[in-house]
Amino acid sequence: MTKQESQIDSFYDFGLHPDVEDAVETMNYGKPSPVQAATIPLIMDGEDIIACAQTGTGKTAAYL
Repeated sequence: MTKQESQIDSFYDFGLHPDVEDAVETMNYGKPSPVQAATIPLIMDGEDIIACAQTGTGKTAAYL
């Protein structure tokens, strides 16, 4: 886990668009999973990513 990942305690820490934050709240997402904490900042920076993680860890939600 990187230092940046360890500082992510909430989806609000990403600085997402308010509409996305509302959707996250509506879906009752809590703390981002490790794969989400690692990939969402990269996705927001326009980086290409490949992620491997167990089923149910939030990969698809991170991409969305």
